[in-house]
Amino acid sequence: MLIDVTMPQLGESVTEGTISRWLVKEGDVVTKEQPLVEIGTDKADSELPSPSAGRVARIHVREGEVVAVRGLLCQIEEGATESAAPRAPAALASASAAPSAVNDVAQAAAPSRSAAGGALASPMTRKAALENEVNIDDVRGTGERGRVTRDDVLRAKPAADPGRVAPNAPPPAPAQAAQPAPATRANTGALAQMIQQGGGFVPPIPGLGYGAFKVPAYRPGEGDKVVPFTRRRRITADHMTYSKFSSPHVVTVAEVDLHRTSQLRDAHKDRYKKEGHPLTMLAFVVVATARALRENSQLNARVLDDAYVVFGDVNIGVAVDSPDGLVVPVIRRADELGVRGIVRSIDEVAKRARNGKITIDDLSGATFSVTNPGIKGNLFGGAIINQPNVGILRMGEIQKRVVVVEGANGEDLMAIHPVMYMALSYDHRIVDGVAANSFLWRVTDLLEKGEFEV
Repeated sequence: MLIDVTMPQLGESVTEGTISRWLVKEGDVVTKEQPLVEIGTDKADSELPSPSAGRVARIHVREGEVVAVRGLLCQIEEGATESAAPRAPAALASASAAPSAVNDVAQAAAPSRSAAGGALASPMTRKAALENEVNIDDVRGTGERGRVTRDDVLRAKPAADPGRVAPNAPPPAPAQAAQPAPATRANTGALAQMIQQGGGFVPPIPGLGYGAFKVPAYRPGEGDKVVPFTRRRRITADHMTYSKFSSPHVVTVAEVDLHRTSQLRDAHKDRYKKEGHPLTMLAFVVVATARALRENSQLNARVLDDAYVVFGDVNIGVAVDSPDGLVVPVIRRADELGVRGIVRSIDEVAKRARNGKITIDDLSGATFSVTNPGIKGNLFGGAIINQPNVGILRMGEIQKRVVVVEGANGEDLMAIHPVMYMALSYDHRIVDGVAANSFLWRVTDLLEKGEFEV
């Protein structure tokens, strides 16, 4: 009996995954729960265990391909205990390129398109198209639902060679009087569609240039060290580039006198430490942020194609460091948690991140983000919005400063207090200055009053 192994739902917001590496080959005998394949998503990497003991009868997709949730990955012959010789490479290529005859017919008839009108393709595939100067909208996809894969792009690369004329190709069209970019950058249109920019705008291409400006080629020098992008770094780079292109960032800054909150923290931090959880200033900021988001819901939202949604739950992503780089685990329904609940939640996800145990669910569903530069921070800085959020609050370094305070008789006095600058980056597509300033003012007010239950 053949058992289908399909792409699982790896988190509430994950709709597809990339086959990073097969851990078995066709003909291998496997045990139940034995890892079959490594799957990468924009959230995290996971191993998919075998649902049953048996023999790997057929692998349907190759490494590097993107597969939608419930898409067929491989088939296990249940109960088989003897290895079989793997099929010829040609057969595997045929299987991975054509999951079913019905799909091939549908894909050949009309390639699928995204909501923005461009080809269906992952950011990694679009990057490959940019690097190989292939117009991804002209590539016929062989993946799930007509999705263009990296192999499709590489197969189409010769057709993009200016010195090669494809068989039976029509004569080239006359050059236009004005072009937004050189002919060798034909794929800029696809990139523009990907980031959903209208009005004919052609954005800069990272690593290539824009218009008449070209990025100079790298020339190796003595002592240089070329560090290849890890998959996590590539995802982060693509995410940050997309965020800066798609969201018009505005940054506003507030100065926060932390005197009362610091006194509260100092009075209780030893007790929390004995319980095994550090009472950090980050926890107080997250509590204040959650309350302010409940009162200023315009910041607790995301942009859709022709609308935006204001979320009912307040789920705050908190940036923490991990062996693979910065990750943003989520504190769910943070407005329903007090200081103690926030402290425990932050400590638990931070430990999982440091130990490499973070899960996709830990990283999914944030409606707003908070980031902390750590003990070696700086005065303040404007963070890039964590998509699809419309705002991110960045804490600055806490420093002792001379401030003016009101004395018992109403006179102005000078005092030395711990002070921090907080910078709010917000998406000006749906968040106006009034809403952003009201939110940041409320966070500041809560922290300066220091009225928290600990």
